[in-house]
Amino acid sequence: MSLIDVESVPRRTMTLFFLADTSGSMSGNKIGALNDAITNIMPMISEISNTNPDAEIKVAALQFSSGTSWLYDEPKSASDFIWQDQSAGGLTSLGEACIQLEKVLHRDGFMKSASGSYAPVVILLSDGGATDDYDKGIEKLKLNNWFKAAIKIAIAIGDDCDKDELKKFTGNLEAVIEVHNIEALKQIIRIVAVTSSQIGSKSTSATDATKQDQVVEEIKNQIDNVDGANTAADPSQATDDYWD
Repeated sequence: MSLIDVESVPRRTMTLFFLADTSGSMSGNKIGALNDAITNIMPMISEISNTNPDAEIKVAALQFSSGTSWLYDEPKSASDFIWQDQSAGGLTSLGEACIQLEKVLHRDGFMKSASGSYAPVVILLSDGGATDDYDKGIEKLKLNNWFKAAIKIAIAIGDDCDKDELKKFTGNLEAVIEVHNIEALKQIIRIVAVTSSQIGSKSTSATDATKQDQVVEEIKNQIDNVDGANTAADPSQATDDYWD
């Protein structure tokens, strides 16, 4: 036996957060497409995690309507996370969602990995405007250091979504992706979740801000192949909403 016991270096953790709007305006095909898309991408996220020598990917999800609730009381490994189909109803408590996210973005919350954590990925999905005090919630969240470093992408579902609110969340309009039909929503959820997980969970000398830029650039490259999707920074590519 060697005089030196060589132990494998434990992988760090990267947490992928979904913040899902389940208000009444999401009823019908919108909530159905969201449920299908997140369910179907979980095996892809699990594969990325299982083959990644740098980090294990864990998943957390918060639904918000008239109030908020976490699907699980702690992040689950990607292979163990099971999306619980959501129904739609109620108002849009986006401000409260920001406050609840801020509460867990601490080392005594969801960021307590013993081996250390990469900055998280946060994907916000919404089709409307907040009905509570969003400004209070987002201003508190923006003071959080984990959120400052996070990769942040917002998916604006339909023309009625308040893009200015989502810009406050992501920091710029290029990270706000508009979708205008069911298939575009499914494709964009997959593209955003997979791309963010691949880039966010890799060890790199680049800063986390650069990771955000890399994710946005890669998503923009792939949007050209999605009928019914565009960045909010380029509304000239927008198409009419079609959710039937």
